[in-house]
Amino acid sequence: MSDASQEGGPATPPRSRTPSWAAWTEPDPRRWWGLVVIAIAQLMVVLDATIVNIALPSAQRDLGMSDANRQWVITAYTLAFGGLLLLGGRIADLVGRKKTFMIGLVGFAIASGLGGAATGSGLLFGARALQGAFAALLAPSALSLLTTTFTIGKERSKAFGVYGAIAGGGAAIGLIAGGLLTEYLDWRWCLYVNIPIAVLALIGAAVFLHDKPERGRVHLDTPGVVLGCGGLVAIVFGCSEAEPRGWGDGLVLGLLVGGVVLLAVFAWWQTRARHPLLPLHIVRDRNRGGAFLTMALAVIALFGMFLFMTYYLQTVLGYSPVRTGVAFLPMVAAIVVGATQISARLLHRIPPRFLMVPGALLASTGLFTLTFLTAEPAYVSHVLPAMLLVGLGMGLTFMPVMATATSGVAPHDSGVTSATVNTAQQVGGSIGTALLNTIATSTSAAYIADHLADAARKSGGTGLTPAAREAIVKSGVVDGFTVAIGVGSAIMLLAALVAGLLVNGRAPKRGQAPAADSAASADAAV
Repeated sequence: MSDASQEGGPATPPRSRTPSWAAWTEPDPRRWWGLVVIAIAQLMVVLDATIVNIALPSAQRDLGMSDANRQWVITAYTLAFGGLLLLGGRIADLVGRKKTFMIGLVGFAIASGLGGAATGSGLLFGARALQGAFAALLAPSALSLLTTTFTIGKERSKAFGVYGAIAGGGAAIGLIAGGLLTEYLDWRWCLYVNIPIAVLALIGAAVFLHDKPERGRVHLDTPGVVLGCGGLVAIVFGCSEAEPRGWGDGLVLGLLVGGVVLLAVFAWWQTRARHPLLPLHIVRDRNRGGAFLTMALAVIALFGMFLFMTYYLQTVLGYSPVRTGVAFLPMVAAIVVGATQISARLLHRIPPRFLMVPGALLASTGLFTLTFLTAEPAYVSHVLPAMLLVGLGMGLTFMPVMATATSGVAPHDSGVTSATVNTAQQVGGSIGTALLNTIATSTSAAYIADHLADAARKSGGTGLTPAAREAIVKSGVVDGFTVAIGVGSAIMLLAALVAGLLVNGRAPKRGQAPAADSAASADAAV
């Protein structure tokens, strides 16, 4: 007997062959315009994590930030975003997905305006944190609206193909946009640009987006909010502080251990809470859990690559911000092709892992290709082939991961499920950036110290010329990048292994979404 009937509510209707989440209403004839609105909003959220990367040197000079504090322009956003996603997803279920989506757009635009007008580093850091908080409302609302709007067969595959292309390519597009805006306008426009985008999406949301009716009432689990969000914030903060402090620092270890303890207590509480923040049947499902883990591992490997290639192109090869951004265009094109022309066409015909595993293997191969970089120009011979492989692999992987992770979920859990997908992506990105950057910097420091000492001995005390010293430093920087990217390639291989072993969903039957057979178990658990 369901909880509703036990509490005097309406009895649960007999289960039909059609999953409950796919049988609310006839498809909205304007749903494709709704997809455009969702795509615009999601692109804004994803690219904002990287759009300021290229602009950061200009912002640092303008606002007088120290080298130690400049990381907070990035970290403040990811910390608030990753830490508050679960809360944002449950608020979407509680308040309504469309309403939460629109509130997120308005708040994100206001925060962007504050950041663009910042006269000091403190205001910029605060504005970036506010952006992350509203992004934590916006991102799960966008994905859950997509999940509840497109529920059947080819249409769902096409919609998730577009969404997967944006999720995979948004970071690279952010680098391109950041280069153009910084070079031809001002770094502040990397933030101001969000205002017209948000206004456009807000108008589109009011016209084209609609919520689906839900069963029952959603309650907010306050202890779960404190434990879950507190644990995520501690872990993301700890990973961010590992970059300047090192993994062995007491504060870093305390944050990481404390975060793990909080999440362990959170998991225990979710088994006892009457209205849990994250119903555990969402992550216990084998396919869904495998998709979450595959997403996290893939992003750990990829975020470091974005960072290292940006610095390689600008500091080693001497590219301008615009040229650096343009250098990422082939990868963006490959992502779009992989997601919309391959994954979207095949997902309703073959099991999802038949796309995830080859995609992760392609991306791993592309990352491995970058381990052969040197300080000499090698864009055509090494960088371009690697970017094409990584982009194609990302397009093949992210789309079926997101479709699988959100399939078969009861409508009143769609927000928190979507938030969990985004949490895996955001926390994975934070861990990947900190982990791989620490490996890169320590490797570079060791290389430079050893080679400078060796060169000094060989020179017989005459000293090194500035050119010789610069060559050693550049080679050391590249050596650090290649070692870290090699670790990323191994992590991507692990993502392929996880997808192959855990994600065993079958190809959907005609008229069903991928992995729709899990809908019955999800509904039963509720």
